[in-house]
Amino acid sequence: MKIEEYLSTLPESILSGEEVQIPPDTIREIFRFVNLGEDDTFYHLGCGDGTSLVIARQEFNVKNAIGIDNSEKMINVAKKNINEKNVSNIKIIKQNVCLAEFNDANVILCWFMDPEILESMVEKFKKLKNDIRIITIWAPLPGCLPQKVDFPYVMNKTPFDETDDLKKQLLAVFETECIGFVTAWEYAERYTKSIGRDNPENDRFLVIIQALTIWINAKNLGVACGEEMPDSIKSYIAILREYFGIEVEHLLK
Repeated sequence: MKIEEYLSTLPESILSGEEVQIPPDTIREIFRFVNLGEDDTFYHLGCGDGTSLVIARQEFNVKNAIGIDNSEKMINVAKKNINEKNVSNIKIIKQNVCLAEFNDANVILCWFMDPEILESMVEKFKKLKNDIRIITIWAPLPGCLPQKVDFPYVMNKTPFDETDDLKKQLLAVFETECIGFVTAWEYAERYTKSIGRDNPENDRFLVIIQALTIWINAKNLGVACGEEMPDSIKSYIAILREYFGIEVEHLLK
């Protein structure tokens, strides 16, 4: 089956991100990356179980930590976790993030893959005051060049450095003049490690998927290293097809 068909077989809770929580150590890495501190008001859009809010207050001493999520289930889990830890200056809001207000934010964590949500959020972010740090994972905000990257963590800062050149975006994220197999594999491993789930036995499969996605996007945008498809890319395309029944070669333009 084509990879799009495979993804459609996954549970909606996984595709939407509702059941995908950022591990605590990754949250700490993100906060160090963005220099989160005591002068900041922190927002997590899609806060899930609230772990990031507790860490922001307890370990990074932010003034306030606010979580917004549209899942009643996750809001209840977050409130329970926060009450059990008895942490002050944390607020949980059940709301669609596209309708939320966060004008008092200094730092915003925004990890969404849905293009429509991201495009809506960018328009809201553009109205914020200057020097607001917005962290995404994997890619920068649509139409923006990042100010800081430690892949897979990406920071945009208001006012945005806007661009409609996808090549510039891709090369800014991967901090290289062209993307070859080694770069694609290294960055895929970084991403998989950062969002690590409870079943590390699947990591190899995820790395293959991510590495091929990175390289194919680079090839389609004309920023892959060399004109020919590397043998390693051919091998992993064949592995996906023969052992997992997943086809990705059609994505090449």
